[in-house]
Amino acid sequence: MTKYSQEETATLNAIEAGEYTSVANLKEELAIAKLAAKNTTAKTKNINIRVTEADVSKLKARSIEAGIPYQTIVSALIHNYTTGKLKLSI
Repeated sequence: MTKYSQEETATLNAIEAGEYTSVANLKEELAIAKLAAKNTTAKTKNINIRVTEADVSKLKARSIEAGIPYQTIVSALIHNYTTGKLKLSI
């Protein structure tokens, strides 16, 4: 038999009593929570790279259009390349 803490027991009782209701946009909220959990558990490492000012300016402009921080775009590009989802064509 599993023993719950007082807080866990109170939460279970509240759920069973119908004190909590589901949000209307459950799938969206779950996606946000999963992303937050993933970002919290992922270890990151800072790197320094040299990039032309023109490329940084264009990157920042496109990131504003997309509504995503430019650092996130750079990180996603690196991740997609290292996992084989992105191929370079030079």
